[in-house]
Amino acid sequence: MNDPKTGNAAVVEVRDVEKVFRRGSEDIHVLRGANLTVPSGEFLALMGPSGSGKSTLLNLIGGLDHPTRGTVSIAGERIDQLSDRRLAAWRARHVGFVFQLYNLMPVLTAERNVELPLLLTHLSKAERMQHVATALAAVGLSHRAQHYPRQLSGGEQQRVGIARGIVTDPTLLLCDEPTGDLDRKAGDEILDLLHALSSEHGKTIIMVTHDPHASARASRTIYLNKGELTHDPKD
Repeated sequence: MNDPKTGNAAVVEVRDVEKVFRRGSEDIHVLRGANLTVPSGEFLALMGPSGSGKSTLLNLIGGLDHPTRGTVSIAGERIDQLSDRRLAAWRARHVGFVFQLYNLMPVLTAERNVELPLLLTHLSKAERMQHVATALAAVGLSHRAQHYPRQLSGGEQQRVGIARGIVTDPTLLLCDEPTGDLDRKAGDEILDLLHALSSEHGKTIIMVTHDPHASARASRTIYLNKGELTHDPKD
């Protein structure tokens, strides 16, 4: 299905999704009838107060959890119907994750950190290194490939995290507060990079953020409030 506004193929289609967590005898409704379409190549910002369900929605789109009700389709595939085992294999092929705190292995070089997702593939060592070199070049860190995380600035560590996220050429890049632990200058550099990955390389990106400055760099912003999606932050 194509997105009616852009004409681009819809990569993400969330339909009537609810997510309910059980806490003791109480049901916690985190998402209530969420509907979202993300076309190919869009850089979408997802905003809302703490506890509004942003990370929960990101986890459902990334196949880290199942909805209580509703459907989640990525590139035409119903991932809400996949078993945990099949979902893990699907994630390895289709989703790149970027985290606020980088999640780099301190005993591995930048190159080896970026290689980690490729260890789940059938690529040869030479092929993995070619993919790693391409990803590091895309984030401007070819010259830092042999450096360890402790030898890199926060912004450089996040660039390594992004390189790791794109090294498998995923269908989706999901970013959870990617600038939350950076100063403004380093954060702007990361936002420049994400924008370029979307506008120049056609990557479909969904970014959870609390920062209006960060969301302004996205092509569209959606707000979550009390488990419901809206285009207006005041709703």
